[in-house]
Amino acid sequence: MSSSTGQFHLNGMHKAGDVVLGGIFQVHFFSVFPDLPFTSEPSQPTTGESLREEAKLKTTMAFAIDEINRNSNLLPNVTLGYSLYDNCVKLGIAFRAGLSSVSGQEEQIILNQTCAGTAPVIGIVGDPFSTHSIAISSVLGLYRVPMVSHSATCSCLSDRQKFPSFFRTIPSDAFQVTIHQLNEHHFHWSWAGLLVSDDDYGLHAAQSFQSDLAHSGGGCLAYLQVLPWGNDPNELRRIVDVMKKSTAHVVIVFANDSYMIKLMEEVGLELHLSLQWMASEAWTTATVLQTPDLMPYLAGTLGIAIRRGEIPGFRKFLLQMFPDLHHNSNYGNSMVRFWEYTFQCRFTPPPAGWVEAGGTLCTGQENLEEVETELLDVSNLRLEYNVYKAVYALAYALDDMLQCEPGRGPLRLEPWQLVYYLEKVNFTTTFGDQVSFDENGDALAIYDVMNWLWLPDGRTKVQNVGEVKRSALKGEELTIDEDKIFWNFESKKPPHSLCSESCPPGTRMARKKGKPVCCFDCIPCSEGKISNKTDAMGCTTCPEDFWSSPHRDHCVPKKTEFLSYHEPLGICLTAGSLLGTCMCAVVLGIFIYHRSTPIVRANNSELSFQLLLSLKLCFLCSLLFIGRPRLWTCQLRHAAFGISFVLCVSCILVKTMVVLAVFEASKPGGGASLKWFGVLQQRGTVIVLTSVQAAICTAWLVSASPTPHKNTQYNNDKIVNECAVGSTVGFAVLMGYIGLLAILSFLIAFIARNLPDSFNEAKLITFSMLIFCAVWVAFVPAYISSPGKYADAVEVFAILASSFGLFVALFGPKCYIILLRPEMNTRKAIMGREIQA
Repeated sequence: MSSSTGQFHLNGMHKAGDVVLGGIFQVHFFSVFPDLPFTSEPSQPTTGESLREEAKLKTTMAFAIDEINRNSNLLPNVTLGYSLYDNCVKLGIAFRAGLSSVSGQEEQIILNQTCAGTAPVIGIVGDPFSTHSIAISSVLGLYRVPMVSHSATCSCLSDRQKFPSFFRTIPSDAFQVTIHQLNEHHFHWSWAGLLVSDDDYGLHAAQSFQSDLAHSGGGCLAYLQVLPWGNDPNELRRIVDVMKKSTAHVVIVFANDSYMIKLMEEVGLELHLSLQWMASEAWTTATVLQTPDLMPYLAGTLGIAIRRGEIPGFRKFLLQMFPDLHHNSNYGNSMVRFWEYTFQCRFTPPPAGWVEAGGTLCTGQENLEEVETELLDVSNLRLEYNVYKAVYALAYALDDMLQCEPGRGPLRLEPWQLVYYLEKVNFTTTFGDQVSFDENGDALAIYDVMNWLWLPDGRTKVQNVGEVKRSALKGEELTIDEDKIFWNFESKKPPHSLCSESCPPGTRMARKKGKPVCCFDCIPCSEGKISNKTDAMGCTTCPEDFWSSPHRDHCVPKKTEFLSYHEPLGICLTAGSLLGTCMCAVVLGIFIYHRSTPIVRANNSELSFQLLLSLKLCFLCSLLFIGRPRLWTCQLRHAAFGISFVLCVSCILVKTMVVLAVFEASKPGGGASLKWFGVLQQRGTVIVLTSVQAAICTAWLVSASPTPHKNTQYNNDKIVNECAVGSTVGFAVLMGYIGLLAILSFLIAFIARNLPDSFNEAKLITFSMLIFCAVWVAFVPAYISSPGKYADAVEVFAILASSFGLFVALFGPKCYIILLRPEMNTRKAIMGREIQA
């Protein structure tokens, strides 16, 4: 092991004992860190205010050791001593102090390779800074010298491979980062800036922040800036400019108060910079920042502070502090300067003219209770409480070790043995807090949430507004009393700090290119998709029978569409169907009543009655196309339609053929043709032709029956209830067969149209079939191009139009003669022939 050479005097305070505990604290305070040589001592005076804070820490350790020595139940027959050093806020000085603690304060610090012999110090309390602790513990860890820090929070120190003998009574920064994220989540802040100090404390906090945010997605950093080491106005001005231009209204700062002082000097130049500050534990309770100049900016600060504790008897111990005028150490001199600052006096020799100017001389016996000093304020012990717990942890571990190995005195103690018992230590303080260390050497994770209250009289109060702790069962728990929080904004409410406003239900987040995940646009969900929560990452497709609401925030049942009896179109078609049916019934009644008249009996009255019945069925079958499609209506509608129309057209065809046969029979030698068109033959022909259609319908229904179908192709937001034809071939054959009979009837009627009968029914049949064919020819393109219920309406209209055409053309003239021109209803008038020249 190489040695470090050079004359070096450390600022220390010592007390002898059987076992000595070391302590490294910050006594001298610098707002700008001086560039001290490795072996120099600080020359800048310590301010009274900073000394009050730091003097408590070293005094707490001295008090704890004194209390342990007076406790007969803890370390009986063993007297603890201490060696307390000032790190002067310098890494080099702190490092040398740590080595001196374990090797003895000599002109040359030497640690042999085996570390044999008895170390003067068995364990160290401190250092307060993470960077110092990393450097010191990395060396002391090689020799397993335990080091228990009261305020080094860097998460890197939890690495037991690198720092096997490091412990701390303050939670790791990893938990502190989690707390800030919990606060952001509690107040709905997802957009914040992060400022960190240029040391291990700040840089590791930044690393933890970025890592945790990447995994949790709980927020984003608007910017990450590293506060410069020392005084760099240009860099600080640049950082403040970044803060000013950012849309983030929340700033999290992981730095010591030394960094904050210079930063706030630049912030103070920006009169319109209104931010919500989030403080790390390093500066949450720093009184040096609670000044009238800075409170307009820092008022309302939310921070986390070390758990407050109580130390009984500590105030009485503080009152027994007096300056040491017999030892010329800088540690003792710092107490002298504090005494002079507090009582506004000077020890001898005073400066020239001091007494003449009215100054007083210090006696060293002044009463601290007679002056107002924060040194005696023991109501808010935080770091002091951590120091107290650290000393007691070492003491309890040492007590366990001595009880486990009776007969072995302090002179044979080795530090590595103490590490084992520190890992197992578990005790409860007089304040009721349990002290133990986890597998990483970290203490119980618990913090107080503090708020900087700016009182009307200008005073500042740092008040407790909540608590954060971690337990194995419940994880992290944040408890905040929002009613107590002071917000330094005109609204007196928490600020909004979002890169993008939350996307309401009905929209989804679309990340902005090149921006953090918290910066996004809100894109409305497309039709048929919804999002029913805020900040949805995507839209969900509605189920098949549902559609998105107008606001796209929930699914609603799709509107169902079919040709209904309750809508105007359905009512009109229903009325037409019933009208045609009634008209057929009336004409049938008329024909029955006048069945003996020549015009009824002409051309087989039975066919006329069958034709009226088939037309009536044609009118009625149209009703099957109206209403919600069901299985039986889908199967019946086309079968009834096809059979009814074939029956109708078959009767017309037979009528036409009879007319032509009668005319041919009237010619010489043509009587034989009538034997093929008797009543039985006519009836049989109608039955056969209709049976063919019935067979087609049966085959269609058996092979591919029409079924109800929910069609969403026409409109995505509607369900069209229709009947799927099942077999297009079956439907085409059914329609084709009707068309074939209709065309055949039209051709025969067209041939017989010019027969010389005065009442030639062939002319009426020709006209009626012309109407029938025209309707159904027009039906095909209209049916194909009509969506949804309108296809059914077209088919019903075609049925009614063709049925009315046949009805009017065939029975209109006959009813006219029967009802209005009875004189023409004679055999002579009907059978009379015109004499052709």
